[in-house]
Amino acid sequence: MDKLSGLANKLGGGNKSNDQGSGGSGGQEDYLDKGLDSIESKYGGGKIDPQKMRSTNEKITDSARTRFEGATGHKVPDKISN
Repeated sequence: MDKLSGLANKLGGGNKSNDQGSGGSGGQEDYLDKGLDSIESKYGGGKIDPQKMRSTNEKITDSARTRFEGATGHKVPDKISN
């Protein structure tokens, strides 16, 4: 869990205002967010609660989207990411 938090801080810069903004969209999880939640549940050994890690997960998936778009020059399809 510390590794995920450290990664999110490096990628997201630890911006507190961004954390609050992601909480407003509560049930708006896309496939990328759900996939990360599933990985945490399956391989986290019961120590990671995806709902408590929501802001960290948002930073990770947002960074993944940005890197994908930068590397390919294409936007992530709306079906996968909002």
